[in-house]
Amino acid sequence: MIGYLEGIVLKNDGEGVLLLVNGIGYEIFLPEITSKSFKENEIGEKAGLFIYYHQTERQPVPVLIGFENEKDKVFFKKFISVEDIGVIKAVKALTIPVEKIVNAIETEDIKTLVSLKGIGKRTAGKIVATLKGKFSDFEVSGDSLQSDLLEDSYKKDFVGSVIDVMVTQLGHNVKEARQLISDVFKRNPDIKSPEDLLTEVYKKN
Repeated sequence: MIGYLEGIVLKNDGEGVLLLVNGIGYEIFLPEITSKSFKENEIGEKAGLFIYYHQTERQPVPVLIGFENEKDKVFFKKFISVEDIGVIKAVKALTIPVEKIVNAIETEDIKTLVSLKGIGKRTAGKIVATLKGKFSDFEVSGDSLQSDLLEDSYKKDFVGSVIDVMVTQLGHNVKEARQLISDVFKRNPDIKSPEDLLTEVYKKN
């Protein structure tokens, strides 16, 4: 299973990219929330994306969806659990930041939800009914120091990939992984690699 890809951008047409990784070119679809920031990556530059891998009997050809961070990928997986929202429809619908969509779900803001491409009132109602109350992992700690540390740590390219490993392979939820990494950066803000970060996380936990 592909969870993260990092390589050289060979093509970027606004809807997807062709990423060269170890001699193999991967075609990756991008929702608008990703493509907006991804425009900063020029052809020939290095870039990394969190990947949602989709393949079914009806869709035997694998489809790769790329996200700028692990949080958006986690949201996407919840989003496609809603009836009538398939993978491609979900990709097209993500036109505003995930935080705003989560807030709209929790506050039953149907107006904001129907502003998403391809989402009508009926589907918006299903989104609220299915997902409201299921975003505890998206809660922000009230500890301002912790928030500042996480903000800074996310500037390091490897932090997102470490969170992805902790969530998908080591049994943590997103909130717990962020807390553990925040604690590490409080103790040692000079960590330079994902290997050192993981070692430090489990050294004291």
